Amino acid sequence: MAKDKDRIKKHVNIVNRKASFEYQFLDKYTSGVMLMGTEIKSIREGKVNMQDGYCVFTRGELWLHNVHISTYTEGTHYNHEPMRARKLLLNKSELRKLEKGAEEQGVTIIPTRIFVNDRGFAKVEIALARGKKLYDKRQDIKEKDVKREMQRSGY
Repeated sequence: MAKDKDRIKKHVNIVNRKASFEYQFLDKYTSGVMLMGTEIKSIREGKVNMQDGYCVFTRGELWLHNVHISTYTEGTHYNHEPMRARKLLLNKSELRKLEKGAEEQGVTIIPTRIFVNDRGFAKVEIALARGKKLYDKRQDIKEKDVKREMQRSGY
């Protein structure tokens, strides 16, 4: 019993670090996700990879694609498919805003963070994002280096 509690993290906060480097965030939303029982257990263990994740509208609903939630180790034959599409739960007004924004050229919807809230529900933070150009990425790297040097020197 004690081993099980040590295995499951208290606060789950899985961040897509690559997204902030590749994209400029225009707007952020927090949405619920329709999950199976074994998926939430894997999320609580922190076994999620959302590096290549993206969101797509299908018949007025927003779906999360390419997010890998590993199969639950103690799951039986009811275990889930790791790469299946998952429906995101948002208000109609939020869905309309996202759909209008995603219609623009070069704008996409990507997951930036998966976390478990106080009530135990898994939530996905999604962002309306525009891809960065190469010179924007170089500028970000320069700013990070300068910031790191300032911290090292004691400022």
